[in-house]
Amino acid sequence: MRRLVQIILLKPILWFSRKFTSRPERSRIFKALSELFRNIKEEPGKKGVVLSLKENSRIIIFSDHHRGAKNGADDFMKAEPSYLAALDYYFENKFQYISLGDAEELWENTLNQVKKNNTITFEAEKKFILKDKFFKVFGNHDLYWDNSPIASQQLKAIYGKKLRVFEGIILEKDNKEVHTQKKKINDPFSIFKVKPDTDNEILPIANCPLTIFLTHGHQGDKSSDGNWFSKFFVANIWAPLQSYLRINFNTPAYDEDLKTAHNLIMYEWSAKFKSLVLITGHTHQPVFESLTHPEKLYKELGDALKANKADEVKQIEEEIKRRGRDYKTTPAQYLTLKPSYFNSGCCCFRDGDITGIEITYEKIALVKWNIHKQREVLEEMSLEKLQSILQ
Repeated sequence: MRRLVQIILLKPILWFSRKFTSRPERSRIFKALSELFRNIKEEPGKKGVVLSLKENSRIIIFSDHHRGAKNGADDFMKAEPSYLAALDYYFENKFQYISLGDAEELWENTLNQVKKNNTITFEAEKKFILKDKFFKVFGNHDLYWDNSPIASQQLKAIYGKKLRVFEGIILEKDNKEVHTQKKKINDPFSIFKVKPDTDNEILPIANCPLTIFLTHGHQGDKSSDGNWFSKFFVANIWAPLQSYLRINFNTPAYDEDLKTAHNLIMYEWSAKFKSLVLITGHTHQPVFESLTHPEKLYKELGDALKANKADEVKQIEEEIKRRGRDYKTTPAQYLTLKPSYFNSGCCCFRDGDITGIEITYEKIALVKWNIHKQREVLEEMSLEKLQSILQ
């Protein structure tokens, strides 16, 4: 019976939610991201922190766990073994951990429900906290950590230690050139940004330091900021229905158009600046060098055709055909995108996989941990190469 109801109701519910929730709004998102970056640079510690990326730095970024109450609506439950295996690996290898928002699903559950049913994962994260290697960023589904007067007490009760929660984090390579340039400027964007009177002309400044800006990615999105419909729909329709149908709606396959539109706006903001990389979560759609997996396949196909590599063309075409149901939309400019935008994906894929982004002093990588607790590097790029392209 449940399976029959799933088939009957899935498409109408998705249509209804798309029709009445807001689409991402470019001007709002641009303004919100710029204001957050400026605030962190000018007043570090208030809304975010500035961290140095040193020669021995190792950082893992995960987002969008959506930990729930271990019921039919809990998107994280199946991915928990993958996540725990990943945390064991990163702790043993001395990584810092940045949790980039929506770690807790507090639209559909009370905090007490989440605390009660996720003690194992909280304990695994606690190991990083005790070593001062854990940074927590809030998202739209766990906005509680930013706006509740008792959030700090709750976090201490969970982890046994005080923990600040931020809206964003900035990573800067630890070198003399960066610090010298920082002393000479008043506007934190001045060594990166386009001229104020144009959207196209970039300031001709050489040797800009590579700066990585991390935030959840919901800023400026009216539906994600919590308009009346999103609150009503989640509380009264979405959560009970998802629990009954046991369907994980938090996947790009169910809302590809909306997520692609949001990722494109994030890319457009990041592309306005030199030597600036933006990393978000929020869409649950992994992005590396500004490309989703389907976009990367189409780019590789174009390169193979241009190079007359027949065997490679055939292989890529077969992969596109095999995965074709997931690849309905692709930005027209995917062949010329700057590699300035990355997305960590999520920790709640319905097959139990999780994705994240690793950063060291030398490189950045998109990784996947599968249900068998195995780590796979999906994409990687040296930071030196990335910086040279973004100059």
